[in-house]
Amino acid sequence: MKPIWIVDDDQSIRFVLQKALEKAELPVRSFASTREVQAALATEQPQVLVSDIRMPGGSGIALLQELKRSQPHLPVIIMTAYSDLDSAVSAFQSGAFEYLSKPFDVDKAVDLIRRAVDESLREQGAQSAGLETPELLGQAPAMQDVFRAIGRLSPSLVTVLITGESGSGKELVAQALHRHSPRAQGPFVAINTAAIPRDLLESELFGHERGAFTGAQAARRGRFEQAEGGTLFLDEIGDMPYELQTRLLRVLSDGQFYRVGGHAPIRANVRVIAATHQNLEQRVRDGLFREDLFHRLNVIRLRLPPLRERREDIELLVRHFLHKSAAELGVETKRLSEAALAVLQAYPFPGNVRELQNLCHWLTVMAPGQVVDVKDLPPELSGGSQAPAAVAAVAAVATGPAPAPVAASSGGAALPGSEVEPAAAPRQAAWESELAGEARSMLQAGATQVMDQLSQRFERAVILAALGVTHGRRIEAAQRLGIGRNTITRKIQELGLDA
Repeated sequence: MKPIWIVDDDQSIRFVLQKALEKAELPVRSFASTREVQAALATEQPQVLVSDIRMPGGSGIALLQELKRSQPHLPVIIMTAYSDLDSAVSAFQSGAFEYLSKPFDVDKAVDLIRRAVDESLREQGAQSAGLETPELLGQAPAMQDVFRAIGRLSPSLVTVLITGESGSGKELVAQALHRHSPRAQGPFVAINTAAIPRDLLESELFGHERGAFTGAQAARRGRFEQAEGGTLFLDEIGDMPYELQTRLLRVLSDGQFYRVGGHAPIRANVRVIAATHQNLEQRVRDGLFREDLFHRLNVIRLRLPPLRERREDIELLVRHFLHKSAAELGVETKRLSEAALAVLQAYPFPGNVRELQNLCHWLTVMAPGQVVDVKDLPPELSGGSQAPAAVAAVAAVATGPAPAPVAASSGGAALPGSEVEPAAAPRQAAWESELAGEARSMLQAGATQVMDQLSQRFERAVILAALGVTHGRRIEAAQRLGIGRNTITRKIQELGLDA
């Protein structure tokens, strides 16, 4: 951890704070003027800076403003005499983490500095994670539309609503919108409104004053203040409690808010990006989401396609995630056989990109060889008891034509070249049994047009398998399947495989 810098022309203040922080086992360094700090900044950086507001040769306010331009994530605590309270409030609203009124309680000052250190370390970790996060990957037309939308929105600060299924990468899109916006140098703060208990969410968003409720031992900045000058990403906005929706609407409308238990309005210089996997229009109709908030958020809507609508990206994503997992674990990168890749391209991935990423990590740990084959995939993918019939069929088709059946001659001997591999018959029986079970379930559920539905699913799986084996070359896939190129083109269009 980097040291905490104390800046004050009063030697007694520096001495007391330095000894208290050293007793708390926190690294510390003292400065008598802002000039000394500016000289040190050329080669070093603090974890937290604590500065007096008025000193000979330069003010803490000027130092704060300079640091906010060069190091926007650095927590700065301003110290001030009671007579300078107005200046302290102004500094606070300009980006100071907190202020200490002199004379102050040393133990409380140390607690405040500890909180600033914790927030600085969290912000550091978030920045590191952001730097390691690659740009969105995708060659599918649906993803290219998303990329074009991000490009068009990049110079704008308009509110964006991202919709898409869970695991489809909505936060990555929000990060991309922030990274390419005029606020890219500011913080990106994310909060999942569905993951925080209802009674804590208001404090998480807007912060609270000391004593605002039981357990509020000290004032705390909320996510809106943490995102000052940057972007606040509100994930799963559809799950926000109705009563908090009113407060959020007021912030978006008026540009200011109050901490819990606070009486002074705080300006919110924040761009809001929201996301949800839910149908907000339906939640408005059901009385679960405010219509005025929906319209305020729905300025620009960006739909992120599920993975099943961009199957051509699966190979690219698999390579990326296998390489990433191997780097994290310090092992050699594994690769998929054509048959295993074809199985993945046929699987619907209800958990979307997140499910694929988890699968690649599992394969890096669990697959025995460097080349992952169909038999190395988890049971739900490779034709086990939980697999859809179509996926199991792909495993059989993608491994090549089935061996010829045993044909007996008049003497009872097998014809030359007609031997069957021992695993072929059980594998064929397994997927046919799965297909029969699927048909039985559909019929018992009262479904109609069962033959057409299953035939379409089978054709879809087989064509995807062939395209996987031939790396998308349609003419070769048609030849391998024994159908005409016009037929495969028509089937691809009818089955929606070119979406």
